[in-house]
Amino acid sequence: IDPWLIDPMFDVCHDINFHERSGEECLATRVGALLARIRDKYAQHSIDHDPFVIVKADAGTYGMGIMTVRDPSEIVGLNRKQRNKMAVIKEGMEVSSVLIQEGVPTFETVDGGVAEPVVYMIDRYVVGGFYRVHAERGRDENLNAPGMHFKPLAFEACCTMPDPGCEPDAPPNRFYAYGVVARLALLAASIELDRGLPLDGHDEAIETGLRG
Repeated sequence: IDPWLIDPMFDVCHDINFHERSGEECLATRVGALLARIRDKYAQHSIDHDPFVIVKADAGTYGMGIMTVRDPSEIVGLNRKQRNKMAVIKEGMEVSSVLIQEGVPTFETVDGGVAEPVVYMIDRYVVGGFYRVHAERGRDENLNAPGMHFKPLAFEACCTMPDPGCEPDAPPNRFYAYGVVARLALLAASIELDRGLPLDGHDEAIETGLRG
């Protein structure tokens, strides 16, 4: 398969100071370049969505210092409220470097709200998970915000193997796909640790994308 289907694009922009507006042009340029690459992939795979990126602090966020961007012009000339939101994250840490992550639309819903799956692992084994649900957020927005709630992600079977007798989106196959992505993310993180590379946002769950 095209690796892009499970490995979203990203970029990093250093030397950012939102209070002083320094680095805005560089960030806008990188956002524009990433959006262009995503559009090319959408065209290649006949995906009918408007691409977007998530700009977030490169040091763990706890849901802070995150914004959805659909056009590079949105980065330049942020108002004071927007700059204050992006400038400081948990424990008052100032943001000086940001990740620009390809946005992956959330396609699942639970109880009428947009829902994203979170998979738990112990050692190398997938043991379950939950849905983060937010009824007031859209499919292209960050769900880690006040108003979210959680629902158990009930694995009806062990989901260690797909069920060829079911449709691709049937729960056994969908949960199996989630588990595969989770295990690949764990392998990637272990390789980075083995190479002595820092894990950005190490205090948060490893985030991966899975396209519907």
